Amino acid sequence: MKRRTKTDTTQLQLELADGNETALKRLYDLFGERLLHFTFTIVHNRELAEEIVADVFIQTWKKRVQIASIENLPWYLYVTAKNISLNYLRKERKQKFVELEIINLPLYTIEPQAVQHLISKDFLQSITNAINELPPKCRLIFKLVKDDGLTYKETAELLNLSIKTVEAQMGIALKKIHTTIQVLIPVYARRQQH
Repeated sequence: MKRRTKTDTTQLQLELADGNETALKRLYDLFGERLLHFTFTIVHNRELAEEIVADVFIQTWKKRVQIASIENLPWYLYVTAKNISLNYLRKERKQKFVELEIINLPLYTIEPQAVQHLISKDFLQSITNAINELPPKCRLIFKLVKDDGLTYKETAELLNLSIKTVEAQMGIALKKIHTTIQVLIPVYARRQQH
């Protein structure tokens, strides 16, 4: 659950503006898989989602000079992915907006290196399971906010939801995770004593 900071992408933006192709590859390494999962939730076709993500990075390369002045590059990438996905759906005369309840998300994973010194693998797996048991809309919102560092407002705009809905869904997610932790702490503490 590493939250991206502005400085993570600022240097990449400057390198892109200078025409550094390696910076584009590093940007792809940072966001490619995340954007693939996101676009898949919209178009429900992995090959098409891969093509859309490639288009996002082609467009990013074409606009590399303008990219340097963008304040929130992750937000830009997600909005670009959403727009390209919706354009495809419009061309195919499919629905413009996808119901978040029917999206097919990949299972959520927590990066173990970020917390490996604090909790056991079993504890981490239990938290991951709790996140994966969330309803699809709730899990997507949690991922966009906690993993990808989007604000509630950005997440709401990206998913065509109200900020109140995003807040409510984050509340549900955090309550579920909190409940799981509250149940696990006594079990984990007993294990540590033995």
